Amino acid sequence: MLKYFRETGYLFICLLLFAILLLAFLWALSIGTVKLPLAQIYTVIVNQLQSDLPVEAVGRSAAHDIVWLLRLPRLVLAAAVGCGLASCGVIMQAIVKNPLADPYILGISSGASLGATAAILLGVGAALGENFVGIAAFIGAFCISLAVLFISNLGGRSNSMKLLLAGMALSAVCSAFSSFIVYFANNKEGMQTIAYWMMGSFAGAKWDNLAVIVPIVILAVLFFWSQSRILNLMLLGDEAAVTLGTDLHIYRQVYLLISSLIVGFVVYAAGMIGFVGLIVPHVVRMLVGTDHKKLIPVTALVGAVFLVIADGLCRIIIPRTELPIGILISLIGAPCFVYLMIKRTYGFGGN
Repeated sequence: MLKYFRETGYLFICLLLFAILLLAFLWALSIGTVKLPLAQIYTVIVNQLQSDLPVEAVGRSAAHDIVWLLRLPRLVLAAAVGCGLASCGVIMQAIVKNPLADPYILGISSGASLGATAAILLGVGAALGENFVGIAAFIGAFCISLAVLFISNLGGRSNSMKLLLAGMALSAVCSAFSSFIVYFANNKEGMQTIAYWMMGSFAGAKWDNLAVIVPIVILAVLFFWSQSRILNLMLLGDEAAVTLGTDLHIYRQVYLLISSLIVGFVVYAAGMIGFVGLIVPHVVRMLVGTDHKKLIPVTALVGAVFLVIADGLCRIIIPRTELPIGILISLIGAPCFVYLMIKRTYGFGGN
C-alpha cells in the first residue's frame, strides 16, 4: 500500500509540473513590451499550425510575428535548455559522485569559452556562417570533453577522481588561453560581446535550430531515464558495482560524452547559463529521493519550468530592457545553494 501511494504521488508531481509548464508558457507568451491576450495567442498558434506557409514566414500580422517568431521559439529553447542542463547535472553528479558537480564541472565551460573567445576576437570559424560563435563554442566544449576522457584514461582506467582532476587541469589551460587571447586582441567591442555571451540569452532562438536541439535533448533524457539502474549503482561506487556484477567504466565514458553533447548544443544556442544543473537536481532530490528512475524525469520538468519562468521575468523586471538570464539565474541560484549547504536535514543522496 505504501508503495502504491509513493507511485501515485510521483505521477501526481509529474502531471502537476507538466501543467505548470503549460501555464508558464501561456504567461510568458502574453507578457513583454507588447501585452497580448490569451485568446489572440491561441488564435495565432492554431492558425500557424493549420497553415501551409513556412515556419519562419514573416509579415502575416504583428501578433503572429511576436508570438510565433519571437516569443514561442525562445520559450521552447528555454524549456529545452532547462531540461538538458538539469538532467546533465544529475548525470554529472552521479558520474563523479560529487554533490557540487554541475554540467560544466569537467572543463566544458572553459572549452566553450575558449571557442567563443577565439571566434569573436580572432574570427576563427567565421566561414561557418552567422552562428559561427556558437558553433566554435560547441566544438570547444566537445573537444575538451574528449580530452578529459583521454587524459583520465592515461596510466590506467579512469575513475571519478581522475575525471575531476583532468577536468580541473584542462579548465585552467583553457582559461589561460582565453585570457591570453583577450589580453593581446585589445578589442573592447569584442570583449563586451564575450561578456554578453557569457551571461546567456534565448533571444537568438530560431525554429530551424530548435528542430535539431529539442529532439536531441528529449532523446538524451529518455536514454538517461532508461539507465536509472546503472546511475543508482554509480552512487554506490565502483567496488560495490563490480560486486553486483556491473563494470561502470564504459557507462561512465558514454554518459559523459552524451552529457557533453547536450551541453555543447546548449552553449551553441544560448551561451553560458550556470546554476541550473547544480541547484535543480538537489531540490528535486528533496522531493522524490535518490532513485534516478524518478529523479531524472522530475528534474527535467523542473528545469524546463524554471528557465521558462526565468526568461519571462528577464523581459519584465526592467521595462523595455531584457536582463541577461545568466544574471537572474545567479541571483536566484547562489542563495538557494547556500541554503542547501546550511540545511542540516539535507545531504547528497537525499538523506
